[in-house]
Amino acid sequence: MALSSLTGPRLPPARGAATHLVVLCHGYGADGNDLIGLAPYWQRVLPTAAFVAPNAPEPCAGAPSGYQWFPISRLEPLAMRRGVEAAAATLSDFIDAELKRLALQADRLALVGFSQGTMMALHVGLSRPAKPACIVGFSGLLAGDPAAALGMDAPPVLLVHGADDPMIPAAALFDAAGRLAAAGSPVRWHVSTGLGHSIDEAGILLAAQHLQAGLRGQLRRGAAKISCPVAEMSQRIA
Repeated sequence: MALSSLTGPRLPPARGAATHLVVLCHGYGADGNDLIGLAPYWQRVLPTAAFVAPNAPEPCAGAPSGYQWFPISRLEPLAMRRGVEAAAATLSDFIDAELKRLALQADRLALVGFSQGTMMALHVGLSRPAKPACIVGFSGLLAGDPAAALGMDAPPVLLVHGADDPMIPAAALFDAAGRLAAAGSPVRWHVSTGLGHSIDEAGILLAAQHLQAGLRGQLRRGAAKISCPVAEMSQRIA
C-alpha cells in the first residue's frame, strides 16, 4: 500500500499501544490544528486511542492559509455529492495507512468531522467496505444518499448542530438524520440553542460519550437502545 500524501497533527495514546484510532476531519478553509485540540478532552475517556487530524489535500482559495477537501461555491446538493466522491479515495487511503501504521483492524476506527469534514466523515465512513465503529458529525450535512440498506454493521452516528448556524442551517441535521435512519444507521442528534457554526461544550461532551460507547461496540443495532430526542440527550449532559 502506498503511503498517504496527507499530513497533519497527531496525538499518541495517553498510555500503552493504540487500541483504537480517531480521525478528525476539519472544515473548509481550516487545517488539522483546528480539531486536534479536541483530542485531549476525549482522550480522558479513551486513554488508549490515537488521534490524527489530517490536512485536507487542496489549498483553499477562500482561505489561503487553510485547506479544503473540495471546492465550495454554494451548498448545491449535486456539487456537494460530486465533491465528497472526488475526495473520498484520498481520505480513505490515509485512514488505511494510519490503521496499518498502528497495526489496527478497520473496525477499531472512529471518524469525527466538522462542517465540510462532516460531509467527508459521513460519506467515507458509510462507503468503506469495513465500516468504522462510529461517526460524529458537527455542523455539517449528508452529501448524497447512503446505501439503501447499510446492513448490521451500519456505524452509529451522532450529529450535533448549532440552532443559529448561519453557514449550514440546522435543518441539514434533520435531513441527514432522517436519511441515515432510513438506510439503517443508528442515529442520535443534538441541537445547541444559541450556537452558530461552531462546537460547544455540550457537543464535546456528547461526542465523548458517543466515541466511548461506539468504540466499545455498545451502540450497534441490537447492542443498545438508540434514542434521538434533544431533551433526552441534554439530560445526559446535566
